[in-house]
Amino acid sequence: MNLHEYQAKELLKKNGAVIQEGIVATTPEEAVAAAQTLKEKYNSDWVVVKSQIHAGGRGKGKIEGTDQNGVALAKNHDKVKEISKNLLGGVLVTKQTGPTGKKVTKVLVAQDVYYPGESETKEFYLSMLLDRGTGKNVFIYSTEGGMDIEEVAEHTPEKVHKEWVDPSVGLQDFQTRKMAFNLGLSGNAFKEMTKFIKALYKTYMSTDASMVEINPCLKTSDNKILAVDCKLGLDDNALYRHPDLLALRDLNEEDPTETEAADAELNYVKLDGNVGCMVNGAGLAMATMDMIQLSGGSPANFLDVGGTANAERVEKAFRIILRDPNVKAILVNIFGGIVRCDRVAQGIVDAYKSIGDIPVPIIVRLQGTNAKEAKELIDKSGLQVRSAIQLKEAAEEVKKALA
Repeated sequence: MNLHEYQAKELLKKNGAVIQEGIVATTPEEAVAAAQTLKEKYNSDWVVVKSQIHAGGRGKGKIEGTDQNGVALAKNHDKVKEISKNLLGGVLVTKQTGPTGKKVTKVLVAQDVYYPGESETKEFYLSMLLDRGTGKNVFIYSTEGGMDIEEVAEHTPEKVHKEWVDPSVGLQDFQTRKMAFNLGLSGNAFKEMTKFIKALYKTYMSTDASMVEINPCLKTSDNKILAVDCKLGLDDNALYRHPDLLALRDLNEEDPTETEAADAELNYVKLDGNVGCMVNGAGLAMATMDMIQLSGGSPANFLDVGGTANAERVEKAFRIILRDPNVKAILVNIFGGIVRCDRVAQGIVDAYKSIGDIPVPIIVRLQGTNAKEAKELIDKSGLQVRSAIQLKEAAEEVKKALA
């Protein structure tokens, strides 16, 4: 589960980090009021108006049909109102959203932290995630923060540093000092960075996060270290331990089909192909998608119905797959271990009759417990369902269906 920038920054602040302060607004009037509050608190007319969507690249992104960027600096209340009017209700298109973009329903009116002072400002990149290869958490950090961090990683990888943290030991002081040194800091900024790194680590661990990214992490002109932006992804499997974080979920930012599938306890991920998949078990699902690719097709989804593939779940799975207009065929590949194949077959027949006319070919491959009985059920149903026993047969049927 992903969080909005303003939500992630509040969690950072709760754990001891300094952040770019801001106020969320859902109307232009609220945005102006937020700008006035920030003006009184920080004695500055300048604020930043930032669209709140679950995607990066907002600064370079554009509101569909306009020249309005997703993040913009405003020097007065009239400009705040103009920018927020352009953003709210608009569709922001960035590299990460793809051409469809995402609708903006909230903006964050934030303080201007790039103020003049005794020293220059400097942007850094900081993130933390799990390195599955080592079984350790890893900090990834660079002196070259900002909107072009991907290009830095591609063209000058020597500027990207890594620091692994053993979860059984935890983050050590010498590691925070090493990171601050590698970022070229000294004096008060050095001390502030070590504190910031500890706060980032605490946020990551206390929320069961899968990833925390601060880009940019800013050294201000008066040598403070603060988060100008923050992306925080939470591990869905740990959300039962964090009902307070689950309450921050924004369903408007999630694929409605994936949300519906989750409510039905189906593991579903939409892909860009033309063959729908219905499988029991993640490993079999991955093998099935490979098989579809080798047969000349492309998987349209990952859908694991789990070990209780009854008629109701099978029908729900069919309906979800059929919502994708790109689907030209559906492959059902079930291995009967915990679940009996004949029960799944009956579920397919019942679902087919309940849904009515299904406009695409369905290939069903059932193997395992009661596979023979399952094939007989399918063959005698009178439905336009192609049955197979061997994986190779199923692949050939998929190829024929796409011809």
